[in-house]
Amino acid sequence: MAARDWRRLDESDVRVRPSKGTRPRSKRRPKHDDASLAMVTAVDRGRWTCAIDGDPGRQVTAMRARELGRTPIVVGDTVGVVGDVSGKQDTLARIVRVEDRASVLRRTADDTDPYERVVVANAEQLLIVTALADPPPRTGFIDRCIVACFAGGLRPVLCLTKADLAGPGELLERYAGLDVPAIVTRYDQPSDEVTAALTGKITALVGHSGVGKSTLVNRIVPDAALATGEVSAIGKGRHTSVAAVALPLPTGGWVVDTPGIRSFGLAHVTADDIVAAFSEFAETAEHCPSGCGHLGAPADPECALDRVVAENPASAERLESLRRLLTSRAGIEAE
Repeated sequence: MAARDWRRLDESDVRVRPSKGTRPRSKRRPKHDDASLAMVTAVDRGRWTCAIDGDPGRQVTAMRARELGRTPIVVGDTVGVVGDVSGKQDTLARIVRVEDRASVLRRTADDTDPYERVVVANAEQLLIVTALADPPPRTGFIDRCIVACFAGGLRPVLCLTKADLAGPGELLERYAGLDVPAIVTRYDQPSDEVTAALTGKITALVGHSGVGKSTLVNRIVPDAALATGEVSAIGKGRHTSVAAVALPLPTGGWVVDTPGIRSFGLAHVTADDIVAAFSEFAETAEHCPSGCGHLGAPADPECALDRVVAENPASAERLESLRRLLTSRAGIEAE
């Protein structure tokens, strides 16, 4: 065969590889108007368990649609789901959008960490479970949980356990100025008051090890241990209480167990975020000097909040409580 004369070739002789698609890629995405709304009840390794229409009897497993990218999806989120929503074994749906959140419980690893972690979305209240003894109550942790509630739009509720070992009077007095409701329980009595406070609501639970939170959850949610075990089955050997999971209450509502939380870093919360939760001080705080931390003398001697107390001495207890939360947020007070 004669050698090809390369000098006689031009562009028309160059072989062009065909493109993978015959049509140009479009940036338009489907609106998915027919997507079913669902509540995220668990997250495990790139899979989300979702209750269609908030019905605990219609739970499906879903993956995040490619068009959402790295959009964070957490327990409590309301999402749009398409695909197979039958919930049958080995089926998989797709999450195509995340609805706006009504509330967000956030924390950081510590007070210097700039990275926020969303613990749960759309919870109406946070049940802060604290033992009155064995272990003793950690008021710094309680204060920080309350700060996180005020900053995220949740209602804080104290749940004081082990009342058979110590009285609640001193702790209740500490939080009287904040109007934070409290429930006192003991192991040898039913948890009717807790159930009543949680019925019909989405409630997140936090508490340190040993305060009786697991005992409380098992009382108010039958088969809670079984439910958390099923959610974590994909984890293959992981402890069943390392991730947040929403459990349905028999009386209506959801309990979001968050055993992974051990502390609340508040790097994402400003002093003004906390003051905004105190309506009687919020407007006056706008007249404070720039950079005022609202802590009062000697740190902030020109803080305008003292004027409110001067005009209305009855607000002194509220201001004291507010400043205690601000002090805890600033990391000045030991937990």
